[in-house]
Amino acid sequence: MKKVVVVGGGAAGLMAAIAAAESGAKVTLLERNKQVGKKILVTGNGRCNLTNTDQSLTHYRTSEPGFPAQVLERVGIQDTLNKFTEFGIFTKNRNGYLYPYSDQAASVAEVLRLEAEHLGVKLALNTEALGLTRTEKGFQVRTEGWSYPADAVILTAGSKAAPETGSDGSGYTLARSLGHRIVRPLPALVQLRCKEKIFEKLAGVRMDAKVEVYTEKKLLASDQGEVQFTKNGISGIPVFQVSRYAVRALDVGKKVQAVLNLMPLFDEAQFLTFLKNRREQNSYKLGEQFLTGLLPAKMIGCVLERSGLAKGKKRAEDWTETELTRLAHAILHFETEITGSGDFSQAQVCSGGVDLREVDPATMESRKAPGLYLAGEILDVDGACGGYNLQWAWSSGWLAGVSAASAGEEEMYDSNQSNQASGGA
Repeated sequence: MKKVVVVGGGAAGLMAAIAAAESGAKVTLLERNKQVGKKILVTGNGRCNLTNTDQSLTHYRTSEPGFPAQVLERVGIQDTLNKFTEFGIFTKNRNGYLYPYSDQAASVAEVLRLEAEHLGVKLALNTEALGLTRTEKGFQVRTEGWSYPADAVILTAGSKAAPETGSDGSGYTLARSLGHRIVRPLPALVQLRCKEKIFEKLAGVRMDAKVEVYTEKKLLASDQGEVQFTKNGISGIPVFQVSRYAVRALDVGKKVQAVLNLMPLFDEAQFLTFLKNRREQNSYKLGEQFLTGLLPAKMIGCVLERSGLAKGKKRAEDWTETELTRLAHAILHFETEITGSGDFSQAQVCSGGVDLREVDPATMESRKAPGLYLAGEILDVDGACGGYNLQWAWSSGWLAGVSAASAGEEEMYDSNQSNQASGGA
């Protein structure tokens, strides 16, 4: 039996271990925590958004866009659903977002653990991989109290995001020790910090908005949904979705601007017409009164100030066309300078990781160290919110596990055939 050691017992590691064991390998999984699947437990606000029916490749972000496509073509969403059905998970569909019917992330972690144990995977808990070296026969994985020999190693040690779940970036060190280049890991799916002091007054406001991030007047990304205003910036799912682009631009010294459309149902002309009609119906009202029922109270003062209408006590009927146009612009183009983001402890995932050019997408095998396989967050792939990071873990983990268990079988078969033909043992 081929000996496979999996380093990291998260989503990708558990799936890789199951796939390798199911393919006939003798598998040992090393997990530094006292339990496997710890990060799974906090996904989807504890409900575990397993995957998403919309598998557009735009949801997978990387410096090598063609790589995720090749992996997902080999192991896609239907393969994932089939496997989880076998494991005992019945799913529910919430507008394309798929969850376990139990609505408990713990049930996903539990069925993965049970399946791994059923297939004979040895779970070495509270065991951290401290070193990874090549040998004549394969690899040695060194821990504090033991050294595990392996014919193949699957590295699924995660990223630097959410360190409270055990992810500290140590997997990058192991990959680097075998010659891999690491694309600088940075926080992703994270809140953004803004320059203006007005956010101290806006803290706690939640409202639907469209978020666009720019650098040097170039649109980097956009998304729409409920934005949350904090005392030092903006948060919420649409902000998370664009954050990786803002953070990577800031990291190379570029200025980044966010523009929020606080009334995304309208375009410029429509909204100006809307405000004119509202002025006719509410002509006697002052500025704050005029916007009551349209925007949250804390936001009203902010947009009035930005449009130059805050100081005056003019009724709406006395506003000039220029003033009304400025008000419309302040609401549809709420601009702010992005200065930073939350740190790794506040990020759901990382952008960056092991350079994909050094990994074979057909097998997940390292091009630098044959016999080493990589999967999950350790690679330079980060998904959008909505189950994409987990789908990447399931797909890349399964492919790595099958490949690690079966690699070399054809060569061994051909060698045996040659020996038999020549009278060898």
